[in-house]
Amino acid sequence: MSTSKSSNKVARASERKRLRNRLVRRSVKTHIVKAKSSVDAGEESANQKTTLAISSIDKAVSKGIIHRNKGARLKSRLMKKLNKK
Repeated sequence: MSTSKSSNKVARASERKRLRNRLVRRSVKTHIVKAKSSVDAGEESANQKTTLAISSIDKAVSKGIIHRNKGARLKSRLMKKLNKK
């Protein structure tokens, strides 16, 4: 553990950010899984769940939690799966 006040403050702040980022990443993954399973099952709500997943991906990208190319790749794969049905 560091000894200076400023490095302790940076450590505390980075831990808060890490926890917040983990929460957002997990919710993005949950939305993606729900959308994929909905599309596979052929549910009528698949379109709505895919839209929700894409929205959560966009929010994570705008906050800098996931890279924009990864966000684009995830959205592309979701739409490809949705349009295939």
